[in-house]
Amino acid sequence: MSLLGAFRVSASGMHAERYRMDVISVNLANANTMRMGNTPPYRRKEVVLEPSEDGTVRVLGTAEDNAPFRKVYEPGNPYAVDGMVEYSNVDPIEEMVSMMSAARAYEANLAAFETTRSLMRKTLDIGAV
Repeated sequence: MSLLGAFRVSASGMHAERYRMDVISVNLANANTMRMGNTPPYRRKEVVLEPSEDGTVRVLGTAEDNAPFRKVYEPGNPYAVDGMVEYSNVDPIEEMVSMMSAARAYEANLAAFETTRSLMRKTLDIGAV
């Protein structure tokens, strides 16, 4: 793989992890939404990625998690049906673990990018002599 190819691989990885962090942020922001009448609660989203033959990764978009909504007994809530209120299927703990994983993967891609940049500079310095 060429140095430019290594740049592309690292950059695509950083883009994918940044996208993942954005989706996780939206999931966390909507973790406590509830069913309001006919409007269902927020459904957790997951990032769909596709590996390429050249080693890069491509973001295909997001997919909804079909896990059941969380039901909480709140008989005084005006949106309760038989005392139960449906909340989003987002698990904040799972999302925070995913956020930490995405951040570490981003940092790893950044380190690889910086190493490649350093190697390229050294190569150019050798050629300048």
